[in-house]
Amino acid sequence: MNLSFKIFISLILSVIVGLITGTEYLPFIKWWIAPIGTMFINLIKMMIVPVVFTSLVVGMTSLGDIKKLGRIGAKTLGLYLITTAVAIIIGFGVAGVSHPGIGMEMSGAAAPTVKAAPSIMEVFVAMIPANPVQSMAKADILPVIIFALFVGVGIIQVGGEKGKRLSDFFDSCAEVCYKIIAMVMEVAPIGVFALLLPVVAQNGPKVLLPLLSVIVSVAIGCVLHAVLVYSSLASLLGKISPIKFFRGMSEAMLIAFTTCSSSATLPINMKNTEEKLGVSRDIASFVLPLGATINMDGTALYMGVCSLFIANVFGIDLTMQQMMMIVLTGTLASIGTAGVPGAGLIMLAMVLQSVGLPIEGLALVAGIDRVLDMFRTCLNITGDAAVAVVVNETEKSHTETACD
Repeated sequence: MNLSFKIFISLILSVIVGLITGTEYLPFIKWWIAPIGTMFINLIKMMIVPVVFTSLVVGMTSLGDIKKLGRIGAKTLGLYLITTAVAIIIGFGVAGVSHPGIGMEMSGAAAPTVKAAPSIMEVFVAMIPANPVQSMAKADILPVIIFALFVGVGIIQVGGEKGKRLSDFFDSCAEVCYKIIAMVMEVAPIGVFALLLPVVAQNGPKVLLPLLSVIVSVAIGCVLHAVLVYSSLASLLGKISPIKFFRGMSEAMLIAFTTCSSSATLPINMKNTEEKLGVSRDIASFVLPLGATINMDGTALYMGVCSLFIANVFGIDLTMQQMMMIVLTGTLASIGTAGVPGAGLIMLAMVLQSVGLPIEGLALVAGIDRVLDMFRTCLNITGDAAVAVVVNETEKSHTETACD
């Protein structure tokens, strides 16, 4: 029985047990079961900074060419922004058909406290770490990425025997990280069960049914985006069959579904992308850490659905100009939103403010945010891998052309 199947069985069992036990046994579940899930998350988080830093440095030194780095970076960023914009449009399309929120009235619940979304200049300033060690300690991935890029470029510039020794050191560190990740994944089925059971027990059918239209709309939108956009990218540009792509991504998708964190899934995503999708380590080490930070297709799609949902609840008709503003704002906001649970609310608050929709609508969405986060995070990390496959294939073509 392979690991993906074990994780899937664990996921199904957690849903069944959670629906059977319900809130009656919730204190027991939170006291004895949930901590096991937290320990599993901590094991994964333990490896995020080491694997991002070492693998990115190795990826940089493996490229060995600053021009090649710029070419890969431009393609990666462009694909991420395009797929994010498409995701919001798909979200609008699905919500336009399903009409979530029609006939539902706002109950007057207070809106949740949401941290203000950073401005674009604040994002740029925060990207440069004043103290790289502090950024690593706080697991601020974007500053860590920037520092790793500088270290990699520095090693390339030094070159010679000194550069090779340092490059080999980071390569060895990265290999150790991959081995630790493999050990952590052995207990993934137990961790998935412990993570999902409290969520299902607490958000049973009584809570989920009133907002089922939103959940179904986001789920359908995520499936459509994965099948239409990622399958097209993988098959047409990445030269890999959709079946092979999704089969290779199954472990990472299940982990993302339960952890609700692109960053926490990053080590597993890197492992699967290299071993099962055939992406070279230097490409995966650059594209995937960047994607875990700035690629938020699932969150973008969720914003399209939730914006129409909140507009319907408050009886507001969105104009075409407002929809265009949501697409633009959501695409740009994705650059500054960290790949952690709940980050979608920050982006949604920013989008609602940009088009004048009632911020109180967040109170409705916040109640099911954890459930929605499962679908959108799963889509996020799948998009990271799809872009990695495309970039890897285009770099092959570029190399062949250069050789000719």
